[in-house]
Amino acid sequence: MKAEDAYLDAIGLMENGDVEKALEMANTAVEKDPEHIDAWWLIADLSLPKNTPPDLKQASRALSACKKVVAINPERVDAWVRGGRLIADELGMYEDALAWWQKCREHVPYEAVPVIEQTAILTDMGMYSEAMGRLESLMLDDLEVGAQQMARVGRLHGLVQKAATQESQQHFKPWQKKHPGWGAIEARSRKAPVSENFIFMLTTVPFLMVEVFLARGLFGDGWGGFCLTSLLILFTVGLGMRFSRQIFQTVNRPAFNLLRAMDVESSSGYTIIPEHLRTQRLYMFLYTKRPKAFQERLGLIIKQNKSMPRSWKPTIPDLDSHLDELGYIETEEESLEAPSYEEE
Repeated sequence: MKAEDAYLDAIGLMENGDVEKALEMANTAVEKDPEHIDAWWLIADLSLPKNTPPDLKQASRALSACKKVVAINPERVDAWVRGGRLIADELGMYEDALAWWQKCREHVPYEAVPVIEQTAILTDMGMYSEAMGRLESLMLDDLEVGAQQMARVGRLHGLVQKAATQESQQHFKPWQKKHPGWGAIEARSRKAPVSENFIFMLTTVPFLMVEVFLARGLFGDGWGGFCLTSLLILFTVGLGMRFSRQIFQTVNRPAFNLLRAMDVESSSGYTIIPEHLRTQRLYMFLYTKRPKAFQERLGLIIKQNKSMPRSWKPTIPDLDSHLDELGYIETEEESLEAPSYEEE
């Protein structure tokens, strides 16, 4: 059987809902022709379940297929995107994800997605100065940002700007064992995070009930009273949402810090969280909210129990490797006319 015939059979089996046999035929196609890019992409598709998060085996298999696709055609931005999301979101390998996105930049330097993803990863790791540098490169390199991407860039810029107003000592770095953030985690370890909705209900809803109860007496009946009451309620809701968000960030800071510590463990392969915290309510709550593949991989790291060296620090690739010796993007002229990648 030829590779193309096996690939077409895999397509037919997939359309009939027989995923396992379709995957077997797709694997047969790449065995016959290791350069069959469509078959590799089909393997990446078939390896990921449609309605449930992938487990460690499924995510790893899909990632391997994505690596094959970009090795054959480095300009396949969709394969770079899927692979990068698998590495960071599903597997929690943030340092590897930074390197992955930088390789993407080297091949498609005018694409904004790698820069945005690097910014998000660096922000999650607490490396805010590096994240700000990535945001600045969006403008310096004159990268085209889509509408959906612009909203995300705005959120990231807000987070980084807020962090810039704080002292660097306040930024939790889990690899520093004596960082004061560990004390806050210890103090909140027996309590689950508080939801923003609960804070809103607790702080704002009582005021709304009082306003509704007193509105008729204050503003009277009729259309004018209705409009004034509506404006007062809208103002109170907006103010309450803003206040609730601030309280949410403050109260749950230990939970966010513990999330970062889990991310560092998953990324580095070393354990840094004290063992007694893993049995507490806060850790268990956060652990169960992580993707399935992340849980399985982190479980293997905990089982190996390799303590983090004192000298460890996150490894960041050369984020300017896509530039030439003069500091400019070196690319062919036709790359300038290529449309920017936009997610569906």
